[in-house]
Amino acid sequence: MKFPEWEPYYEEILKDFNFSREKDELSAETLSMILREMGEDAIEELKELIEGRAVVICGKALSPEDLKDLSWDVLMSADGTTSTLLRLGLLPDIVVSDLDGKIEDLEKANANGALMVIHAHGDNIGRILEYVKRFKRIVGTTQSTPLYNVHNFGGFTDGDRCVFIAVEMGASSIILVGFDFEDKNVGELKRKKLKWAERLIFEILPKSIRI
Repeated sequence: MKFPEWEPYYEEILKDFNFSREKDELSAETLSMILREMGEDAIEELKELIEGRAVVICGKALSPEDLKDLSWDVLMSADGTTSTLLRLGLLPDIVVSDLDGKIEDLEKANANGALMVIHAHGDNIGRILEYVKRFKRIVGTTQSTPLYNVHNFGGFTDGDRCVFIAVEMGASSIILVGFDFEDKNVGELKRKKLKWAERLIFEILPKSIRI
């Protein structure tokens, strides 16, 4: 997705949540600076991992039964779902995170081979400064204006951002598991984010995605 296509949705999200574009862009610039110092931008590796392959994307409501009869070439994890996968003895190939999940589990997955897609937004500048340098094989993302080493593939939450990335990188098929857009066990803000995630996935992306 090109940024001019994404920007109207982004502007609507900013208005709906009263978020600051300036803070989003400051966070993206901070991430860009750190990645430049580290010499990190694993965008080509991300594309090689996904292009032409069957991708299964795991959301927070994942249960062991969800994966029972599935096969995949690439397993993607939305942030805190990484902890669930590790408990099941599964290592995601790609973790998409704004660093809000359990850092120790994110580090463990990365140390054992998971590529990290780390997202910058206005509320996580502190976590970016504290944690990014603990990781390797990193792709940076933003929901605001993309930078040369911080990309914008579309998407708002970690879960729907996984889907946008898989589409952008040319996955041959995409299956979503553990995505509960009607989760009654979350607060009002999270419910609102889930509705946005559902809208973005089904309004923008191809109908070939399986739930």
